Amino acid sequence: MGYGIGTRLIEDFLARSCVRRCHSYSEITDIIAQVAFKMYLGITPSVACRNSSRNEFSLILDKNPLVEFVEELPAGRSSLCYCNLLCGIIRGALEMVHLTADVTFLQDRLKGDSVTEIGITFLKKLEEKRYRRKK
Repeated sequence: MGYGIGTRLIEDFLARSCVRRCHSYSEITDIIAQVAFKMYLGITPSVACRNSSRNEFSLILDKNPLVEFVEELPAGRSSLCYCNLLCGIIRGALEMVHLTADVTFLQDRLKGDSVTEIGITFLKKLEEKRYRRKK
């Protein structure tokens, strides 16, 4: 859910934000947190690296505007991940810039956790096709 939104939203983001090419996964995650979340949701999550190979990161949201008016999950629907839309948006946007990533919720305030935490694991960088002009 949200993947299609992410594939279209990346064009708007790149046009409006004027960000330059990133050279590391930590730079990409910082741009997502400090620029994209601020631009579209008005919040700035904190970023934490989760492993020594520096390809797993967490975005920690102290405040999540998508759950502001949600009181509690419906009975019998405790496995519902209400904000899974954010994971799909991030994954779709990353794929459009040739990065394959696994994006999941690690903690959710709606399920009693103290913060909302989104995990991003960069799997691989897809190869860009370069076209040469024929001489």
